Amino acid sequence: MEVIVIGFAFGVLACQFQSSLSDVGAWTMLLAVACTLGLPVCRGWRRAACVLVISALLGFAQANWRAEVRLADRLSKALERQDIPLVGVISDLPQAFDRGLRFTFKPDAPPPGVPHEIQLSWYFSGKPASAPAELPRAGETWRLLVRLRQPHGNLNPHGFDYEAWAFERGIGAVGYVRPKGDNQRLSAGARSLWGWVDQQRQRIRERFERALPDSPWRGVLVALSVGDQGAISRAQWTLFSQTGVTHLMSISGLHVTMLGALAGALLSAVWRRIGWLALRVPAQKAAVVAATMAAGLYVLLAGCGVPAQRTFYMLTVAALGLWLGRGALPRRVLLAALFVVLVVDPWAVLSAGFWLSFIAVAALLLIAAAGDAPARWREWWRAQWAVTVLSLPILLGLFQQFSLISPLANALAIPVISFLITPLALLFAAFPFPSLAELANLLLGGLMWALDALAALPFAVWQQAAPPGWLVVAASLGVAWSLMPRGVPARFAGLLCLLPLLAWSPPRPAPGEAELTVLDVGQGLATHVRTARHDLVFDAGPDYGPELDAGMRVVLPYLRAEGVRALDMLVVSHDDIDHAGGADSVLAGLPVVAMRSSLPAGHALLAALPQAAPCHRGQSWEWDGVRFEFLHPPADWHAKGDNDSSCVLRVTTPGASVLLTGDIEWAAEQSLLTEAATQLAAQILVVPHHGSRSTSHAEFVAAVGAREAVFSSGYLNRFQHPHPDVLIRYQQAAANTWRTDESGALRYRLLHEGYAGPSAERAQRARYWHDR
Repeated sequence: MEVIVIGFAFGVLACQFQSSLSDVGAWTMLLAVACTLGLPVCRGWRRAACVLVISALLGFAQANWRAEVRLADRLSKALERQDIPLVGVISDLPQAFDRGLRFTFKPDAPPPGVPHEIQLSWYFSGKPASAPAELPRAGETWRLLVRLRQPHGNLNPHGFDYEAWAFERGIGAVGYVRPKGDNQRLSAGARSLWGWVDQQRQRIRERFERALPDSPWRGVLVALSVGDQGAISRAQWTLFSQTGVTHLMSISGLHVTMLGALAGALLSAVWRRIGWLALRVPAQKAAVVAATMAAGLYVLLAGCGVPAQRTFYMLTVAALGLWLGRGALPRRVLLAALFVVLVVDPWAVLSAGFWLSFIAVAALLLIAAAGDAPARWREWWRAQWAVTVLSLPILLGLFQQFSLISPLANALAIPVISFLITPLALLFAAFPFPSLAELANLLLGGLMWALDALAALPFAVWQQAAPPGWLVVAASLGVAWSLMPRGVPARFAGLLCLLPLLAWSPPRPAPGEAELTVLDVGQGLATHVRTARHDLVFDAGPDYGPELDAGMRVVLPYLRAEGVRALDMLVVSHDDIDHAGGADSVLAGLPVVAMRSSLPAGHALLAALPQAAPCHRGQSWEWDGVRFEFLHPPADWHAKGDNDSSCVLRVTTPGASVLLTGDIEWAAEQSLLTEAATQLAAQILVVPHHGSRSTSHAEFVAAVGAREAVFSSGYLNRFQHPHPDVLIRYQQAAANTWRTDESGALRYRLLHEGYAGPSAERAQRARYWHDR
């Protein structure tokens, strides 16, 4: 069995690395049949190898077929930006945000080209006329007029892949409700079991909202009860990550197992006292059934989240073995659960939670196999050590950080969350006594205070640059070796494999060279210039909402993954939300030595950094043999803060130059042509104002003479940037044109002789689910 499941898992994983789906049906099955026919003549390791190959081929073929089906259920490009009337059901729990409501919508008999699952936003904040008399609720049937597009996310080095997230969840289109449509609720009743369950989940969420209207931790209690994490703030997620307790703040395998065990123990205690029942069915078997049913109900209440599903599959396999009188080995239970998960959801391998949860269970199995921890307290600490150290390479590979205080934080949080707070939250979900919610909230408040104190310790979190995949694999194998049972030679030498991982630092440009990365931040601009020992960020991207901006979501994670611990300079070209919106997060998240900008006096960003100063023509400096020079605005520029006040920075190596222009328009271009025409020449140009029609006039394009023209713009943005005339103008000037909405982040290397690039992130990380 082990060889079959491992081979199947490798096949499923290999499928997810394809840039485009293979036509594997016929030849895969033929090869599998050929290997199967060869099994009778194979012996020993050859037989195992044949079984491994067959299983891998079947896993690959199954995942490939499932992917073809899902890709076919994606919005047709021809329907983007079209108004489409739909009738369907609100599935899952609607989530409120600052400007409206977001929910998943399943159309009834969708027209050709429209998928079966859509994520919609209904914007009505500040527009009472566009808000419905009653907000949509889970399970209801609505008629809506919608405008859709294919799922499309920003793609950056080491960044979150939104399109993979949407594809895994079966979301074939995203869009918004058109206020001018005949939008109305057709039915409030649920039409299916799933709809009824979602309605109960929403009622429980609203019960918590009424009982704890002002609690900052209410979202955690809701997540523990019904699996809805929408009300957990970003600051709280950061705290949980820093202390290593993220897995406890939702319906996880630990909570499902705990509830199942509790239900089984209670039923067993009652069953044993009823003689005729105990004689007919042994109490142990009855307890197994009760535990499985309770776990299943909890998973259903959680909205069937993937981590909870994995645990339920494990419990079901173990329960089946006990019921049949065949005690299953723990590793076989784990492998059976792995097989079921990958059959049901072959895209689970794209989730960090998938790897972390299975690795945690594998660590516990390794410790159990060692069998050399006689005392309970020692056994518990060994389990914590095993889970922590085996998860460490994966955490560094995926998130570039791990919590050094995680064992201590979990020692405190696990018993409090699992045996006190979660049972109280579930009791309140079943019995609406406000005192239950208030007690759970009180206990959670105390735990949060303790976690805050732990996170404040100076050594709480280890952060480093993103290591390469091969180093993560090598470190994982070394750690697994160190957890082997006694008698295995050189066990602790395996821990030495962590040293290269922890010491990893990415290569930097050589002296006299530089690297330019134009990040994919949507409709905005954020660029990073790196030399041998210095780092500069030119603009920090847009503000996405009250708690989210490009600085927090894109720029900071990228810089940390690149190993940048401090910025030598932050340039904010001008006072526009799509360029300065993320600057506050960058200033708060990293030490910044200096800042240059054209921001007006009194701007809040200037107060955040005493070293801030205006940018103006004539300022220049040199870092590691690379020259930096501001070409605009002049010191006596008449306007402050508008587009034409944008800082214009030229970066030059002995072999190439790049020109960063912010949002300059006609007036600034004329000033540059008059005062700095001889300094404008550059091989690489980040095109002014995202390619707006008001920029890039023929004289300016000719003066720069760029061979590479980069447009930083958002997918299907409402300004329709870049303008077709501007694109044609650069193409007629023999420039290669690149767009971040089509190529993702773009990276160039400025060398001693010429330049190299670009390296386009969508080409480097091409996957079959990406919008191309």
